[in-house]
Parts: sequence; C-alpha cells; structure tokens
Amino acid sequence: MYTASLSATGLVRVQNEDVIFVTTDPIGPLPNLFIVADGMGGHNAGEVASQKSIEFACQFLQNVPQQAHPLTPDSICYLLVQAAIQANNDVYNMASANPTLSGMGTTFSACVVHEDMLIVAHIGDSRIYFINGKDISQVTTDHTYVEEMVSIGNITREEAKHHPKRSQITRALGFESSVIADGTTHSLKGVEFVLLCSDGLTDMLSDKEILALITANAGLQQKVQALVDGANNQGGKDNISAIIIDVKGEIH
Repeated sequence: MYTASLSATGLVRVQNEDVIFVTTDPIGPLPNLFIVADGMGGHNAGEVASQKSIEFACQFLQNVPQQAHPLTPDSICYLLVQAAIQANNDVYNMASANPTLSGMGTTFSACVVHEDMLIVAHIGDSRIYFINGKDISQVTTDHTYVEEMVSIGNITREEAKHHPKRSQITRALGFESSVIADGTTHSLKGVEFVLLCSDGLTDMLSDKEILALITANAGLQQKVQALVDGANNQGGKDNISAIIIDVKGEIH
C-alpha cells in the first residue's frame, strides 16, 4: 500500500484550516489511519478545530487497551466512530472554555485499510471516493443542506451543484456537545485508489476531472499535486487537501 498527500491554502484564503493525517504504521490497535479535517470558525479557530480533532482522535486510539481478540471491520468501525465522538467532546469543551474559540468546528473524514476492506468514520462534507480505471464513486454522504434536499427529492443533483446553500453543512465535529458520526465498512474488491479530500477540491473539480487526474500515467505524488493544481487553476477559492491511497500497492 502506497500513499501520497498534500494540503494547500488555495488562491483566496489567507490561511489553511485544512489538516491531513496519514500513517501506514499502527496507531493503537489500528493498522493504519488516514484523516482529512476541514476547519471552520472565526479568526484561527477553524485551524484549531481541525488540528485538535485529529490530535484528540489519535490520543483516544493510542489509549485503547490491547485487543484480546483479532480486529474485525466491525470492531475497527466502532473504534473509529468512538474516536470521532471523543474528539467532538474534547473540541467542544475546548471551545466552551475559551471565548475566542467559540463556535469552532471541523469536518472529519477518517478511514482504515484492513485486509480487503475500507472502514470509515465520517462527519461533514469532506469526501472519500473509490476509483478504478473507468469509474469514480463517492463512499461518504455529504452532511449538507443540499444533500438533504436531494435525498428527499426537493432538488436535483445538478441543481445542488449551483445551489446558494451548497456549502452549508448540517453536521460538524466540535460544534455541538454531541455528534453522530457515520460508521461504514466497504469492500475494496476492484478498487485501485481511495481518495480523501476536502471540499476545496470537489467544489473546483468535477468527479470526471478528478478521475482523469488520478488515473493519468503519473506517480502518486504527481497525481496529488495535479489535483491541487487543478483546483487552483479553477480559482482555488478554498483550502485544498487530498490523500490518495494506492490500494494495490503498485508503484506507478
């Protein structure tokens, strides 16, 4: 398994409130861990929320007692969700104790590769995709106003792309005292690449454009650089973060 990652400020924002985390080494009982967190809040609070969400989640995982039984996708999913919930509690308490951090929050999309499965914990509108030579499919569901409208049939998927509230999220880590994290497991059969990214990428590039850049004949670091460059070429209106996991572990 090979990975490459990159996070950039973009062309409009003054600072980067995205934070990415990548380890192919064990962390607590987990064999690896990948996270994208896209912070929000006044002043530098968004950057604090995203950074601390990852720190708190990792602290939780590192303190999990040694497993008495072999890990399963379900047990990994449980641990990932609990890590997200603990991070929510810690970030919320930090904001409650410091008025300058009031109202801060972050998206939180995390995954683990375990044998032939991908295990996911997800809050917000950062995304995880599966990619093979011909197709790209979104693994996570956006926690946004427009996604809720699409799901109940009030607007079409095409209308959602241009809706004035398309960036309004309905769920964030640290914003409230409790949060629901989506915990899901997925087969990696037939999957070549896993992509984690913030909305600074997906708001600038279509799924088809992302697919073309990732499946181009280039190394992993070149692929992730091409994603960031592509988003900047379309305006770079937000921070841009991407993690690519080469599931098959082939050197390109």
